[in-house]
Amino acid sequence: MATYLDRIVAAHRDAARADTRRLDPLIAEARAGPPVRGFTAALGVAAGLSVIAEVKRRSPAKGELDARLDPAELARAYERGGAACLSVLTDREFFGGSPDDLRDARGATALPVLRKDFTVAAADVCDARLMGADAVLLIVAALDDAELHDFHALADELHLDALVEVHDEAELDRALAANARLVGVNQRDLVTFEVDANRAVRVGRALAGRGRDVARVAESGIRGPEDAAALAGAGFDAVLVGESLVTSGDPAAAVRALRSSGSR
Repeated sequence: MATYLDRIVAAHRDAARADTRRLDPLIAEARAGPPVRGFTAALGVAAGLSVIAEVKRRSPAKGELDARLDPAELARAYERGGAACLSVLTDREFFGGSPDDLRDARGATALPVLRKDFTVAAADVCDARLMGADAVLLIVAALDDAELHDFHALADELHLDALVEVHDEAELDRALAANARLVGVNQRDLVTFEVDANRAVRVGRALAGRGRDVARVAESGIRGPEDAAALAGAGFDAVLVGESLVTSGDPAAAVRALRSSGSR
């Protein structure tokens, strides 16, 4: 049974196969870019739970969230609320995002920014750096072990942090084998698209048992302060939140509420 992730990744792999750019010049151009803002480092600055606040126009599950949102205005609101970092969707077809959304959001704040997209080729890592991102997303379920290792190493070479996303303990072991230092646990089931509120706690517990010094991020289905508090109590360093912030009506206040609930 094909999952929503399968369909999205297939579309991105088709686009990657059609990309005729030569990789070596692309890497050289990306390596020569301006300094990045430390994404992982920013998560450890404030006491308590950090918030990675997402600029997200729509999703495959919920449809339009706010098709007319202003990325710069929203990013500034997130910064006022105390967000540690930003996440910006750049996928056009499925999420309505764009590289311009990332550039606008990053240009409006001093916060580090994750390019939230579906990395399936080395050129995608370079493109993240070239559009101004400070971190790139690597989804373990979308990559084989060689890709995961190579893309993580390339991100290191380009001074990008890599948020390595997992859904279960087996994917966690693959992430750690690729030298992941920033691990995101996605609570959304890949088949049903439903949120499993126990997934992050379970996989986070497994990560703690591996004895590795890794920053932990909980993703998806975080609806408000109560969810954030539970995840902080489970040992997570940060939550990545999009839908509930975008639709809150007061994004700055919504970020503040998440942060205060996660004090520990």
